Amino acid sequence: PAVIEPAEEAGPRHPISPPEPPPGQRELVPLPPLDDSDAYFLLALVDVFGTDIESVLIKDALIDRIVASVDNLPRDHVAEKIRPVGRLPDFFQTDTSGDNGPIFLSPENYPRYDPLIGVMAIADIDAIVDAYRRFYPLFQEAYQRLGYPDGYFNDRVVEVIDHLLATPEPQEPIRLVRPHVLYEFADPGLEALSTGQKLLLRVGPEHAATVKQFLRELRARVSR
Repeated sequence: PAVIEPAEEAGPRHPISPPEPPPGQRELVPLPPLDDSDAYFLLALVDVFGTDIESVLIKDALIDRIVASVDNLPRDHVAEKIRPVGRLPDFFQTDTSGDNGPIFLSPENYPRYDPLIGVMAIADIDAIVDAYRRFYPLFQEAYQRLGYPDGYFNDRVVEVIDHLLATPEPQEPIRLVRPHVLYEFADPGLEALSTGQKLLLRVGPEHAATVKQFLRELRARVSR
């Protein structure tokens, strides 16, 4: 008779275990409900990133915004209404060569991202992962109600990290075109990139290298 192999158990490819309770404490304090978690989660972010993080965040539905934005980074667009980060200071800047010459992405544009990249660059990656593990049940709940009842948010996080690490590193200056109101990359290959990969081009090569190194370290800690 044919041998029937047991079906493989469904489950996360990259499971996340909860953190250990602090010394002298038998168990962790229960997390608040997802819809009431903003103040509690913001305190945890301030502990990890410092008070500067408050100036760049939208402070309502934080976990929902983070989950939805992560999920949409490999796609064409992340709607402004779901982003956890507010509008950046200053305006998008370009360089032009003459009145009708080519348009390039200006290096003067890169400092706009200093506040966001700065708080990430100096943070303790292990503290970030500890906070992520602590709040992971709420991240998972937000991911399921986003439309993935059988999905696992951390699996998606690892997928998105791999996608962002594959972002090309074109030589500067990067040429732009402006067919309508918004600027686009002149190179069709760059214009076809996802919104997350385009963001890594817009922040500039130094910031992009910092983000990629952070993502590599994060992946090493949250993937199996």
